[in-house]
Formats: sequence, structure tokens, C-alpha cells
Amino acid sequence: MISPHPDDTTKRTSPLSPYTCRPWALISSTALASCLLIGCAPQTASHEKVERAPVGPEAFFPEILPDPLEPLNRRVFAVNKAILLGVMQPTSRVYLKIVPSPVRRSIKNITRNVTYPGRVLNQALQARWDDAGDESLRFLTNTTFGIGGIFDVATAWNMPKSEAYFAQTFSRWGWQPSQYLMLPFFGPSDETHAVGLAADEFAAPWNYRLPYRYAAYGSAYDRIADAASPAAQFIRSESDPYVGVKYLWTYASKEESPDWQPSGAIDLPTLQTLGVATIRCKDPTFIDRGKELNVRLSSTGRSMKFSYWLQSSAAPLVYIAPGLGTHRLSSPTLSLAEVLFQNGYSVVATTGLFHPEFMKNASTSALPAYPPNDCHDLLTALTDCDRLLEQKHPAAFSQRALVGYSMGGYEALHLAANEKKQTSGLLHFSRYVAINPPVDLHYGVKAVDTYRDAPLAWPVATRQAHINNAIHKVAQLSTAPAASSGLPVFDATESKFLMGSSFQLTLRDTIYDSQKRNQTGVLNTPITPWKREESYREISTYTFRDYFLRMVVPYYQTRGISLDDFARETNLRSYEKGLRAQSKIRVVTNRNDFLLRPSDVSWLQSTFGTSRLTLFPTGGHLGNMASTEVQSALLKSLQGLK
Repeated sequence: MISPHPDDTTKRTSPLSPYTCRPWALISSTALASCLLIGCAPQTASHEKVERAPVGPEAFFPEILPDPLEPLNRRVFAVNKAILLGVMQPTSRVYLKIVPSPVRRSIKNITRNVTYPGRVLNQALQARWDDAGDESLRFLTNTTFGIGGIFDVATAWNMPKSEAYFAQTFSRWGWQPSQYLMLPFFGPSDETHAVGLAADEFAAPWNYRLPYRYAAYGSAYDRIADAASPAAQFIRSESDPYVGVKYLWTYASKEESPDWQPSGAIDLPTLQTLGVATIRCKDPTFIDRGKELNVRLSSTGRSMKFSYWLQSSAAPLVYIAPGLGTHRLSSPTLSLAEVLFQNGYSVVATTGLFHPEFMKNASTSALPAYPPNDCHDLLTALTDCDRLLEQKHPAAFSQRALVGYSMGGYEALHLAANEKKQTSGLLHFSRYVAINPPVDLHYGVKAVDTYRDAPLAWPVATRQAHINNAIHKVAQLSTAPAASSGLPVFDATESKFLMGSSFQLTLRDTIYDSQKRNQTGVLNTPITPWKREESYREISTYTFRDYFLRMVVPYYQTRGISLDDFARETNLRSYEKGLRAQSKIRVVTNRNDFLLRPSDVSWLQSTFGTSRLTLFPTGGHLGNMASTEVQSALLKSLQGLK
């Protein structure tokens, strides 16, 4: 269960302390935010009205810092991204391998000791005299007994520790930020923190003599090295990481804490589903142990990237089909790949069909939505990946399996049921494993659209405050993961709202990317890469039902596909006969998955029986995917391939 931070006192180290978050550490901790936060479109305290398509009301948004400099900020972000991916991440991998952990820990100890003057000055400016005394005692202790701060003796002796910096001081004096900024190299900020950052640098003693300034550069690099790989993973896996960073900065940089107490009853299916945002690889370096290839696709003629991890000897090859709009480098996909690889399988990770990376390179349709087309595009891409791997690594693989989760699970079952109808030459699998697949996509869309409007349950007078507080919780959990106290953080309305927001993110990216490549005139707002707030705001008026009726149906009707065709192809019951007869299928799911009706669970039981279906009582939608029980069920589903 996700739980609040156990200690909200000023003694705790702020996740945004200037000496713990330079410059990419904030971005590196956004896995939770990327799943639950950035599905929200931008809304500022005051913004100009934009003409909108007559679809429906905007989704509910948290208030964020105004971004009038968005075009400039996005360009600065692009430069920062290039530096991170092209320089910092590759060099930090080498640095972390050759510099032992004790040495890096000593570098951090020295850094904190040297920056004592600025810290104690800010504590004095904030009238935090007890903290200033504690920090002074720590400085004397570590300088003497810790040999100039090389060793953190003060912490070993349980001396109190606290942080203070100029942005914090300005905030306590009443200077509240009013504009979002993206600083070159230093990353997300605002005018308060930007001035505070400059003041912090002036207060650091080693910036005043050149030889010591090099030590400051080395210390900064050490901090960046710890954050470079996770930050790069976030940036590469998100369709628009700029928005995620902006939302996270707005709330994670706040000095005050959110109200952690749930204001109502909980909703177990959606609350447990939030657990998917906490999934991590057990080995932080697992992503770096993989490789990446570009494959020329026979279906579109374009190149698509895929990630893979190969065993040292011949082994079964498992392809992972992620969920709706999920990237191959997302944490859930990587965690699944890690489990498979550690248990003797070679693994290939692809990107979900509704993610812009797949849509741009592998989709033969302008709009993903029709399972026969989408699944054929997926199978063609996997076949091309397989042929390329066979060329580069002959005799490295034995049997093949397809493991799909969420929408990827639906696709795996669709392919399994239609295996005999597939075009000659396309890849066949020895096993099809579906984790938490929806049964009826129409029902799933209705559920997600309902969650989008969950904040209507809050009184109008306090609705915005509730929305802001829910996002504030997400941001705080993202930067300072909570201890497990067993108490739920989110009530039913909050967890449903966060679910609706995360799915809204996928819809936003799907519509934006499709209109960027092929503007159909449905949107009133121009699609521009450097200024997206207005187009995102208009897109936020679309529910999944709107997307289907206003974009998808007209597009496919011109290609001879009717509403009856959609009704048939978006429900697995249409393939019941083929699914019953397909002995290679295994399904792992949860009874309380909010994308399943009780009748869907009963249908899964009658169709697959106990031999091909593993049904857990709880877990929501993918919320328990990283649990030992689900991972054991997955591995059991693949038995017999080795």
C-alpha cells in the first residue's frame, strides 16, 4: 500500500535541496509522476480562452506555474536533453563503474561539509536557531573527527541534520514563484529558485579560488552521475517529458507538505492499481546491460528501435508487448524483462501500439484503434525484429513466446486466436501469455472516461484544492518515496482521478501525434512542436469515446470498416472458439481489475479453465505485477519452452 512520508518535520532533507538535486535528479525520480501526473494537461491560475471543438468540458487539471516562455523553455530543454543523453549518461556509466561507492560517498560528505556556510546562513535568515546550532556542531565534528568531512561521523553519532538554501529562505519570506523556467544545464526552475541557485553558488566557499572550483565541478558531476541513467530513461520513454518535468517541479518544489489524510473511503481496485507506478528493476543497471537495434520494417519502410537482452547461450526468446501507450523503456516493461532474463530467457522489448514511437514508425493506419490492423502491424514488426536478430545472432534462440500486459495482453490473445489466419511468413509463437488483458475494450473505455470525471464528487468550492492536493501527493511521493506504514494515501475519488489522468495522457499523445503527422482539421488549435499548451488544452476536451466517434470511426469508415466490425473486433468473446482451442495461451489476471466486469472474469474462467488461467483475488489493473506471486505465475506460464 502506498503510504505517506512518516516524518514531515523541518529536520528531513528536502528532496529539492540545492545540493541533492542538481540538475537532473528531479527528473530521475519521476516514474510515479510519469504514470500518474503528466496525463493532466496544462492549466495555470489564469490563461486566455481558446476556441475549442464542441466536444465536452476540459478534463480536471491541477494548477501549475504559468509558462509564457514555453517555446524558449522547450528549446532549452531540448539542449539539456542532448547533453544528458549524448554526454552525461555515457560518461556517468563509466564513472560509476570505475569510482568505488565509498569514494563517491566521501565526495558527497565533503560537499556537504564545504557548503556549511550557506546552509547555516539560511537557517539564521529563517530564524531556525536550533537547526543552525545542530549544523554547526555537525560541521565541527565532521571537520575534525571526519578528517575534513571525508567521513560523516556526525550522522553515525545521531546528530540532527537539516537543510536550508536561499530559495527556501525566499519562500519563507513570502516570495512565491510566478513563472516556470527551464535553465540551461541546471534544468527545471522558476524565478525564485533561479535567483536562489545563484545565491547558493555565491555562498559556497570553494567557488572563490580556482583550484577549489574544480573540486566543485567534480562534486556536481558526481551528483549528476547518480541521476543520469534514470533521468535518461524517463526522457526517452515519455512522449513529452517536458510537461512531466514542469508538473513535477510545480509541486515537488513546494516547501509545504500536502494533506496526506484521505478525506473519504478508498476504492481498492484503483488504489491497488497505483502500485504499478512503484515498479522498479531490482538491478538499477539492468537497462544499461541491454542493447538497442534499428530494424527496417517491411510494412512501412521506416526504421523502428527495439531493446533486447540476450543470454550467453541458446535460450527461448520472449517478446514483450507493453500496455496502452507504454514505451519499451518504461519501468514496468523493464521490470518484466529483468525477471525473464534472470530466469534464463532472452528478451525483446517493444513499444506499445498507441505510443508515438510505434505510431510514427510501425503503424500502417493513421489512427490506432482497430485490433486486426493494429495486431497485424505488431506481428509484422516483431517478425522483422526476429529476422534481424537471427542474422546477427544465428542459433542463439530456441522457441519464441509473446508476453503482453494490459492492452498488450489483449493483442497477444487476439494474435493467438487468429494464428492460423496469419499471412505466411509471419512469426509464430510457442506460447502466448496475457497479463491483465481487458476482455471488452468498449467497457474499458467507458470505465476510464468515468474516472476522468471523478473530481465531480468533490464540492465545487473545494474541488480545485482537492485536485491540487492529489497531484501534490504524487509529486512528493515521486521525489521522496514513502515508507510503508500500511495506511492508504489516496481516497476513492483521488485514485480514480489519477487513473483517469494517466489514461488521458495516452489519449493526448495519440491525438497530438496523429494530428501532427496528418492534420484532419478536427482540432481548431494549430499543432506546433514548441508551443503545445493550447493544443493540449483542446485535446483535453476529448474523452476516449469522443476520440472513437469523431476521429476513429470516420477514418475507418472510408476504408470499409463499420461500427459492427468494431463491436466484434474489440471484444475477445468474438474469438471464443479460437481461444478455447488454442492450447498455447496462458492468462494471468486479477479478479478486481477495474477493466473487467464480473461477467468478464466468469468468461475468462469458463474459456481457459484452471489450467490456462491464473486468477488472483486482488491487485487491481497491473498493481501486483511486480509481486513474487505474479512473477511466479508468469514463469510457470512459460514452462516447457526451455
